[in-house]
Amino acid sequence: MQASGGFHPRKRRNSPFAEPGWHGPWDPELAAGRFSGRSPRWVRVWLPVIISFFVQVPAVLVQWRAEHRLDAAAGSPRELALALALALVGPIALIGARRFPGPVVAVVGIAASADLLLADNIDGPPYIAFAFAIGSAIVRGARIWAWISIGVTWLGSIVLSTLFELGWQPWRIAGITIGILLVVGAAESVRNRGERLERYRATLATRRQTEVQAERVRIARELHDVLAHSLSQINVQAGVGLHLMDKQPEKAAAALASIKETSKTALDEVRSVLGVLRAEGGADPSAPLVPEPDLARVAGLVASVGSQGIDVSLDNRLDAVPQAVPLAIYRIVQESLTNVVRHAGAASARVVLDEPDGAYRVTVTDDGGGVVAHSERSGGRGLLGMHERAELLGGTLDAGPLPGGGFRVTATIPKKEAL
Repeated sequence: MQASGGFHPRKRRNSPFAEPGWHGPWDPELAAGRFSGRSPRWVRVWLPVIISFFVQVPAVLVQWRAEHRLDAAAGSPRELALALALALVGPIALIGARRFPGPVVAVVGIAASADLLLADNIDGPPYIAFAFAIGSAIVRGARIWAWISIGVTWLGSIVLSTLFELGWQPWRIAGITIGILLVVGAAESVRNRGERLERYRATLATRRQTEVQAERVRIARELHDVLAHSLSQINVQAGVGLHLMDKQPEKAAAALASIKETSKTALDEVRSVLGVLRAEGGADPSAPLVPEPDLARVAGLVASVGSQGIDVSLDNRLDAVPQAVPLAIYRIVQESLTNVVRHAGAASARVVLDEPDGAYRVTVTDDGGGVVAHSERSGGRGLLGMHERAELLGGTLDAGPLPGGGFRVTATIPKKEAL
């Protein structure tokens, strides 16, 4: 008859719970959850079944035949059938361990206890199905089932062996206990490793989503700055052209020419941005090459706004400015002047670019309608974009009405953050 000694789980190279290789902190496959580091499903389901079957069932037949050969009266067919039934319970139950890990560990635990009691003092292979059932239950979240099954079956085996006066050797009890503890420890380790991996995946996915959202905000900000300014100019020039078409056709023609130039520039910038988005390995070669706005283009920006009937002056005291700062300054000036044109109803505006101690500063003032015109009528999106541009470089932006009327936008970018 088959006996249950201690459990001796082996660490297999192809373990379904093996530690996956390191893929770096920003692996998109790992962040998206497409790499699990696990063996195929059929291996995780059927390998424990196959191993426990070939460890337990043939041993019963070999042991029964050996006993029958030594003593023809020993090892009756009825005892053989009972031993085979107990040996088969474990492998058959393990088939459902993936879906019902808790009940499976309870059933297999009872079968292992019965096998241990019936084997008495006969040494034989361990009831290895119980080790697989414990590991499966702990790893798949049925820890309470596993611990209760271990406690009930082990204590029950001790109590029943005492009642029926089964003569177990101390080394046998110690061996089985140590084997169970080793299995539990290994399963808990695998479970903790899996939980860490899931947390790692979740963190990567969150960071990746945050990066995507930040990129969307950046794209929306760029498109807003380009389109809002250009369309505002086109709208004003179109109104001028319609008004002067009959009385002053030469000025109407100039307005149309300005509309053509402004719309061409805006289309080129939009196509350049979209070309970068469409290309996976860099910029789209079919997209127009548009130079990145810098301080040299601020004067042209001011002149384009001045051509729409607003007296705009520029005082540029900046010389060498590190990369990324010129674009932020240009966009802040562009959005500020766009708000002046669209909402303020101002007759004049002033742009000052200076360099106080330790910072770059942009100041745009107008004599228009104040905070209501700039924030409520524009929905505040332009001001929000300017705030974001300044904060990305470690700076601040203040916008508000002036005491004597008008509106002022002041952006400050620290030099140490901009370098």
